[in-house]
Amino acid sequence: MILLGSLINGILIVIGSLMGYFLKNIPERMKTMILQIIGLAIALMGIQMGLKSDSFIVIIISLVIGTVIGEWLDLDKGLYKLGKWIEKWFSKGESHGQISEGFVSATLIFAIGSMAILGALDSGIRQDHSLLITKGLIDGFTAIILTSTLGIGVLLSAVPVFLYQGIIAICAGLISTLIPAVAMESFIVQMTATGGVMILALGLNMVGLTKIRVANTLPAIVVVGIIVTIQYNF
Repeated sequence: MILLGSLINGILIVIGSLMGYFLKNIPERMKTMILQIIGLAIALMGIQMGLKSDSFIVIIISLVIGTVIGEWLDLDKGLYKLGKWIEKWFSKGESHGQISEGFVSATLIFAIGSMAILGALDSGIRQDHSLLITKGLIDGFTAIILTSTLGIGVLLSAVPVFLYQGIIAICAGLISTLIPAVAMESFIVQMTATGGVMILALGLNMVGLTKIRVANTLPAIVVVGIIVTIQYNF
């Protein structure tokens, strides 16, 4: 079953979110402090991811062009509108804006990273789901912490994560025939580093130091793919 790994990953996010939801009745002061610590840890993870590349000019160009596209499309606003729409249906007792915040933040954290792509490719090409299951365990634990501070919106991130990884898994066979292994390896490295900058920005947002519209940088991932393709062919 090609989608098994993606399905387990999504289920583990749901389980972790439900566990975190019942841990939400902690003092507001402690909740704020925990959220800031999580933000710092996520920022550190972003720095670690960003340092995987030795070609920072690719990261800079990808982020600049990607951000221009993202700002033009205003993806951040679109994601939050989706979160607000979900919020109208599910918010009972949650503070205003919390479901959309949890949904957007968790989706970005769980979907950006090399494990999502590598795991989905392994599921699709070799029917090996171990990497996605490992990622699911990490995501599930993270979901416990995020939900206890950001609310039940984190649970809803399981849907886009499943769809994102599932599409990659289904298309994996085609991807493996069209893209040479060397080019794919280069793309994953540069994509991970570019995604690391996004994760760093998200962590700083959670700490409260910045208000960067992280979702508007997402087209940078596509730009990375284009640049790597050009480099490989020329």
